[in-house]
Amino acid sequence: MKTPLYEEHRRLGAQMTNFAGWEMPLIYSTIVGEVLTVRRAAGLFDLSHMGQLIVEGKGAFNLLQRATTNDVSLLGVGDAQYTLMCGEEGGILDDLILYRLDLNRYMLVTNAANRKLDFDWLGQHSYGHVKITDRSSDFGMVAIQGPGSEDVLKGMSNFDLHGLPRFGIRLGYISSIECWVARTGYTGEDGFELYCSANDIANLWSNLLDHGEQTGLIPAGLGARDVLRLEAGYPLYSHELSRSVTPVEARLMWTVKWSKPDFIGKEAIWRRYSMGPQEVLVGLEAMDRCIPRHGYDIYCNGHIVGSVTSGTFSPTLKKAIGMGYVKFGCSEIGRIVEVKIRERYCPCAVVDMPFYRRQKQVCQQTCR
Repeated sequence: MKTPLYEEHRRLGAQMTNFAGWEMPLIYSTIVGEVLTVRRAAGLFDLSHMGQLIVEGKGAFNLLQRATTNDVSLLGVGDAQYTLMCGEEGGILDDLILYRLDLNRYMLVTNAANRKLDFDWLGQHSYGHVKITDRSSDFGMVAIQGPGSEDVLKGMSNFDLHGLPRFGIRLGYISSIECWVARTGYTGEDGFELYCSANDIANLWSNLLDHGEQTGLIPAGLGARDVLRLEAGYPLYSHELSRSVTPVEARLMWTVKWSKPDFIGKEAIWRRYSMGPQEVLVGLEAMDRCIPRHGYDIYCNGHIVGSVTSGTFSPTLKKAIGMGYVKFGCSEIGRIVEVKIRERYCPCAVVDMPFYRRQKQVCQQTCR
């Protein structure tokens, strides 16, 4: 499958790759260069492969409150939250962003590979006055990420972007194109995700690059996005998250709200939480010249205790980092484990995550 921006990527000379059945840009120039530009200025990403499900009607709140782990009642109109969708046994079916667009209208943004599964799962558990529509083909989606993102957009927007809070969303115009503008992202930087008609996304993409050229905006591919999200300690579905992993092992219990009424998987997650996990997700920092990669075995005291789920060399931190699941007894911060890379054992320290935290801007007297 191809996104509406496929021809734009080819025109810009992107190296393409297959991701979840989509032809997506992997690299435009270099992964290192794209990562560092996002950290210092801004990068533009095509996310049109991701799913957008609209859930609306008087029963929408009740369905989403039962189908997701976070508390939907915390959302006012124009708010968003990170949440999980779990099965009856507590395994994670998907991680999502839920936006409340109106009183009884919500948008769930899904991972590309899980779009149909999520749609079907919601349909199986819906009742009452609720309508679920897969609008993924109707929307184009791009993300502009980095400390310069607001500067790029503010001259193109018809409303005050500075007043849009983190995890807020608003309908407005960017370069005269109607968009849902959300202050969300997957890089650890300030930034925005923009949703507009698939027919308008190519014009929006071109206008953003033209307007942002003077402030250093560049197109960036999936390679840079993966490094950025790993530096920020964000999990990736099919790597850190899967049906065999609950929020307990994934250290995502902050998304599970026990105080709300019953939700799917609640009892199973509680059992796992009460018993204590057998293994947990940890951050890894290489202590030698090596890079932990997905699938490599992790050793502790001479025994295999887990495996690496993601790993890379971090251009921002100038060191090799990774994530992986290890047995609980080897998960404490400061523990030295070994990652087997072919016939070599690479020492890695178990470290706290995220690996990278952006520096928040210091407010001057004019800050609001």
